[in-house]
Amino acid sequence: MDFGFTLKPENDLARTVDLTKRAEANGFTYGWLFDSHVLWREAYILLTLMGQASQHLRLGTCVTNPATREPSVTASALAVLDELTDGRMDLGIGRGDSARRVLGKPPTTMETLEEAITVIRDLVEGRSVTFEGTDLQLPWTGRWHLPVWVAGYGPMAIAMTGRVADGLILQLADPDLIRWFAGQLREAEAAVGREAGSVKIQAAAPAHVGPRELGRERTRWFPALVSNHVVDLVNKYPREQLPESLTGYVTDRTGYDYHHHAEVGSSNAAFVGDDVTDRFCVLGEAAEHVDKLHALADAGVDQFNVYLMNGDEEAQLEAYGREIVPLLRGVAAQ
Repeated sequence: MDFGFTLKPENDLARTVDLTKRAEANGFTYGWLFDSHVLWREAYILLTLMGQASQHLRLGTCVTNPATREPSVTASALAVLDELTDGRMDLGIGRGDSARRVLGKPPTTMETLEEAITVIRDLVEGRSVTFEGTDLQLPWTGRWHLPVWVAGYGPMAIAMTGRVADGLILQLADPDLIRWFAGQLREAEAAVGREAGSVKIQAAAPAHVGPRELGRERTRWFPALVSNHVVDLVNKYPREQLPESLTGYVTDRTGYDYHHHAEVGSSNAAFVGDDVTDRFCVLGEAAEHVDKLHALADAGVDQFNVYLMNGDEEAQLEAYGREIVPLLRGVAAQ
C-alpha cells in the first residue's frame, strides 16, 4: 500500500514546506493539495514549494476541476512542475465542489470532465490536441507521463474513470463501500478491454492516531463534506441503487456552509453521528489503524491518502511513520 497526505492550503508557506519534508521522511510517497482558490491559498504555488522541498514524493491536486481552471492552463502548470520535479506530478480532478460553489456556480458535467482529462494529459505529454475548435500543443514539453486520478462516486463517474483514468479517488475509508465501488470500477475496466486493476484505487480520508473520542471530534467534519456528494448522488440516481450505508446518514442534513468547509468543529457536522465518522475515517490507536488499513487493502485500496488537517499534524505524521507505514508498505490491494 502506498501512503499519501493531503494538506488544506491554510498553512503558512514555511509550515507547508515543513510538513512536506516530514511526510517524505516518514515514508509517505504522495503529497496532495486541495484546490479551492477562494477558500485557501493558491495550490500551484504551494505545489512548487512542495516540489522543491521533496526528492521522491509524487505531487498533485486532490482535486482540481476543469472550470475554475481552463484545461490548457492546468496542463501548462503541470508540465512546468514536471520540469521542476523531474516528472513527479499527478493530476487529481473532479467535476468541482467547493471551488465552484463558493463562486455560486455548479459542478461541471461529466462530458466536460472527460474532455478536459484528455486535453490536459495530451498537452502535458507533448501531443497536439483540438480543443474548442483550435489546434493546441505545448512545444516545450513531452518528456513526462501524467497519471490521472478522478474523484467521483456515481456510476457515470466510475464508468468514465474506467475508460480514461489511471486512478479513482474515493473520499471515504469504509471497506464495505470501497469494495462496492471497486466492483463497479472493475466492470468499467472490462467493458473497454482494460486489464482488471489497471485503475488504482485511492481511499482519501482523515486519520487520527489516539483516543477514539478525540479522533471523532477532530474528524466529524469529513462525513459532512462527503454528504455534499451523497446528496448529488441521491438527486441523480434512485435511492434503491445506492447503499444505505452511504446515503442513510444524510436524512437529517439541513444544509452546508462552504465557508466552513473541511473545518474541525464546524457546525456543518452537527448531523453526523459516531458510527458514520468511525466508518468513513481511520481512528483509534495505531493497531486499530493497521487493522483497518489491512481491511481497506483487502477491499481493493492501493493508496491511503491521509487528510492531514485535524490538528497535531506533525505528531500524526510521526505516528504513521513509526507505527503504521512500515507494517503496510508491502501489502497489496486485492
